[in-house]
Amino acid sequence: MSEPSRPRLAITPIPALDDNYIWLLQADDRRQAACVDPGEAEPVLAVLAARGLELTAILITHHHPDHTAGIAELVAAYPDALVCGPRDRRLKGLTRVVGEGDEAAVPGLAAGFRVLEVPGHTASHIAYLGPTPDDDALFCGDTLFTAGCGRVFDGTCAQLAASLARLAALPPTTLCYCAHEYTLANLGFAAWVEPDNPARAARQADAERRRAAGEPTVPATLALELATNPFLRTGEPAVRAAAERFAGQPLDASPPPRIEVFTALRRWKDTEYD
Repeated sequence: MSEPSRPRLAITPIPALDDNYIWLLQADDRRQAACVDPGEAEPVLAVLAARGLELTAILITHHHPDHTAGIAELVAAYPDALVCGPRDRRLKGLTRVVGEGDEAAVPGLAAGFRVLEVPGHTASHIAYLGPTPDDDALFCGDTLFTAGCGRVFDGTCAQLAASLARLAALPPTTLCYCAHEYTLANLGFAAWVEPDNPARAARQADAERRRAAGEPTVPATLALELATNPFLRTGEPAVRAAAERFAGQPLDASPPPRIEVFTALRRWKDTEYD
């Protein structure tokens, strides 16, 4: 007996706030939809109305307001919508708390997402990994950015390094849907770290073209991240050497998560680039 086919999942970026993306998920020709990390409600409501869709689920990766401020208004419009998120007393309005290994089923989409705990940016950050017809989609919030990663707030550098190492081990065809349009800025820092990386230079040219045309640079494949994102390349000699120059001392580059190299890179970006 053949395996059931995966749902055809359409994923649409909804620009919000200054540089956020809220991800809208819709399967096949169904009228139900879900969204990920609604930092505001109005743009989501506008797309739902324009497409004649019903919101059945809201998936939250972490508690920061630019990912959660739209929850109350969306639930007021769609009171039966499931609201999933991590266990965190700072998160209000959840109807289902999820953690490592749980499946976040999306009503009406015939799709479920596996929950991964990926702390570091915040102590309770999670990601959602789910199927599309071709490759997996990773909704990674602010843990992994295109060509970068999130700052460390109430998590730790050790946590974030371990979380990124875990994501780096996913299939290279995985599509990474982060929550911000930070690619060009992150590639600027990547050029400091690896000025001679041809994959980084090619990606920067492509990202500049996309942004000039008003197109998003997200999602990106994990393969592209592994080739260009310095925070996933802590095992590369050139990345380690650059981190050591910043740190002014040798750094431990033992197998992943290579916490010392990662920490030096994160502090370098925080103090001298951003």
